[in-house]
Amino acid sequence: MKSPTVFVSLCLLACAAVAQDAAPRPPAPTLSPAKGESLPVDGRGFVHRWLVLEPVPVPGRLTEAGVQDALRIAALPAGDDAKPADGSSVTLNGAPFAWHAVDTTNYNVNLYHFAWALSKPMSNVLFWVETAIDSPQELSNVRLSIGSNAASRWWPNDATVIELNDDRQTVIDDGVSHRVRLRKGRNVIRAAIINGGGATDFCARFLDERDQPVTGLRASSR
Repeated sequence: MKSPTVFVSLCLLACAAVAQDAAPRPPAPTLSPAKGESLPVDGRGFVHRWLVLEPVPVPGRLTEAGVQDALRIAALPAGDDAKPADGSSVTLNGAPFAWHAVDTTNYNVNLYHFAWALSKPMSNVLFWVETAIDSPQELSNVRLSIGSNAASRWWPNDATVIELNDDRQTVIDDGVSHRVRLRKGRNVIRAAIINGGGATDFCARFLDERDQPVTGLRASSR
């Protein structure tokens, strides 16, 4: 079996060759470039504005140990270099990856369509995603609630609150955090979604102390 480092190097070479030869593809049907400074969450609380990094090749193992390996392989830079913006890029394992600010018309973000439209790999990859949530007031005892296909890790305001492993479909409220606090003003949610193969997507919202969707929030790409 090839080591994760060798696997990623081979994937990067293959992806570069595919991207060079690929013809332009139509845009993802449910995604569009972000428009305006921010976008409100919908009536069910779902976030529709996200920054998505182009998929990073990883071995695609979805066990807890496999996810930890993927996070090490695809680790983002620390400090100011870790703050993404639409059109900015980061270099991981010697290859550049660009951030894209997107709005989704659905409650979920279809990462398969996102990658396909960019002629990027859809299998054995890790997607970094991020959004900035603006709250008009401090909210205590709320919970981050997500679904992902497949494994994922979630960090609101830099704290790990949800860990999903194994091959799974995106189910609304499949992963729900412990009670957290949303600050008044800006809150940053970062996540990593790891896909072994096939479809891949995710969704996220906040639930209040009665487990009802939190509305009145706005999402931006910072």
